[in-house]
Amino acid sequence: MASLEKAIHGIGPLNEKAMRAARERQDSLTKPRGSLGRLEELSIRVAGIRGEIVPRLHHKAIVVMAADHGVVAEGVSLYPQEVTAQMVQNFLCGAAGINVLARQVGARVVVVDMGIAGELEPHSNLVSKKVALGTRNMMRGSAMSREEAINAIEAGLEIVAREFEKGLDIIGTGDMGIGNTTPSSAITAAITGEPVAGVTGRGTGIGDKQLTRKVKVIEEALKVNQLDTRDGLDVLAKVGGFEIGGLVGVMIGAAAHRIPIVIDGFISGAAALIATKMAPNLGDFLIAAHVSAERGHRVALKHLGLKPLLDLRMRLGEGTGAALAIFIIEAAVKTLAEMATFAEAGVSEAEKRAI
Repeated sequence: MASLEKAIHGIGPLNEKAMRAARERQDSLTKPRGSLGRLEELSIRVAGIRGEIVPRLHHKAIVVMAADHGVVAEGVSLYPQEVTAQMVQNFLCGAAGINVLARQVGARVVVVDMGIAGELEPHSNLVSKKVALGTRNMMRGSAMSREEAINAIEAGLEIVAREFEKGLDIIGTGDMGIGNTTPSSAITAAITGEPVAGVTGRGTGIGDKQLTRKVKVIEEALKVNQLDTRDGLDVLAKVGGFEIGGLVGVMIGAAAHRIPIVIDGFISGAAALIATKMAPNLGDFLIAAHVSAERGHRVALKHLGLKPLLDLRMRLGEGTGAALAIFIIEAAVKTLAEMATFAEAGVSEAEKRAI
């Protein structure tokens, strides 16, 4: 807990001096002011996060947290629980969607077992931070103990510290866990105050009958557990998941190291709701990659005050949206770094006319 509190206290404000200088440079580049739209905003935000006038994003990582959920026993998913472990093996083989897209942007993929319901064979590319063999059924009581929730978050902190030692300029968040849109919907409903039905989607593609069941399961879980919505840790422990807790730790740890955090889809959005509840300054370090097809994700982003970069109707998870967004963010900072100014190019600037 001490390391978590230290990380939260270590999250400072954006570097306003770097942002002013980056804005001045943007305004002097060979283009009409504002003509690169949100790319300009992104480059200035990254300058403020990194504390560098012209930031460089050489070292990129996407952390994929994996875990299982006891609530799957209530019939909330189209796929059996063993798919979580099978998909992790696919990540390790480099054959999943996130591997393909991460290669495109030059990002390393960090695969973490946070609580898969079974023991995996050791693998050089697998990081084991297993808290338990999946969470308990949140409809019957707390998904995890408060101590387990802290352990999950601190595992995320440790992952960031380890990756920072290797070199880390930007980080994306990803997830894998059959049934994890159910705890994500519970978290979103609890923290935003929206009705469960308004933040619960079809996940892996469930039909109408199963969706109705999923909503009822979440409503019962919120009733049974009596969450203290002022306490992010309480929400995580009672209706969260180990991979969600791990992502909370990744976000807090990255912000403490002044690393831009590119959040992926709905599960990352739910983790961000908890992370910003625990560390309010964290929001300045978050960049929303895209808006998921899951209806709760749009609600979460609105609550967080984040505007997504992309809307491609994606709902795969794994960090796939984050990978695409990292490409855009790197393009933004490269324009800031590599475009010539009017003075450097010998191009006449716009005349300042009195109106």
